[in-house]
Amino acid sequence: MSEWDSWIGREEHRSDRVDEALAARWLATLDRAAPVDGTVPQGFHFCLCTPDAPSARLGIDGHPMRDDSPESFLPPVPLPRRMWASSKVEFLTPLRLGEAVERRSRVLSVTAKQGSSGSLVFVDVEHESSGLGGVAVREVQSLVYREAVPAGSPPAPPPPGEGKFDAGGWDVHRALVPGEVLLFRFSALTFNTHRIHYDLPYAAQEEGYRGLIVHGPLMATLLLDLARQSFGENALKRFAFRAMSPGVCGEELHLVMRGSGEAIELGAFASDGRHVLSATASV
Repeated sequence: MSEWDSWIGREEHRSDRVDEALAARWLATLDRAAPVDGTVPQGFHFCLCTPDAPSARLGIDGHPMRDDSPESFLPPVPLPRRMWASSKVEFLTPLRLGEAVERRSRVLSVTAKQGSSGSLVFVDVEHESSGLGGVAVREVQSLVYREAVPAGSPPAPPPPGEGKFDAGGWDVHRALVPGEVLLFRFSALTFNTHRIHYDLPYAAQEEGYRGLIVHGPLMATLLLDLARQSFGENALKRFAFRAMSPGVCGEELHLVMRGSGEAIELGAFASDGRHVLSATASV
């Protein structure tokens, strides 16, 4: 028995709508045009059914506070640092502009582990987002809670090394520098108030980062757009990504892809070749 077993199976239900104004802001953030068939692109679900805790119920990190009450969906893990570690996504049917969306979220597991950096607790959550045609997106999201950064630790990730990312061997390559404006816009679109994405003193002094941190789902969204340019709108049926190392605001990021069919590999790399995000997909 784990002290968190009572949270397994706990559910949360949220409602939303594929609002045209929200979709326009999302498209503007990515500098791209809308699909011509009235659907929204894959990855837009990250903007739907977002947490809406009152400001008075936010913790020091900006996330909604957790406690042991029946109203607390996620368990009150005492470890202070939270990361979106990975997601496995199934795209079942495209969402359309104006469509009402219902999302059912369920805690699948809570697992304590001991890692090289100390104690870790992984929480796996299944999200099912349904529109008029039934379940449109099914996602299993893995959150990880970590210990505070020990005093005197060097900032993470390490400064860029002497290496250089080599795009050879990849079919598609795009380089960009995610800046503060992009991070702000994505935080606003997803109502993500985690301070590591916009509050540099907090990110550096409290969580030990070398700069503002690029959202994992933002990099995933950029990779989904990379796939869209090769395979077309709403072409993927599965997409999975895993955070490998923090992406730093203001530093060059290389987005790459290779393969086709059931074996598509994608990734995000720092300028020196450090692996930031790994992903796989199938059409």
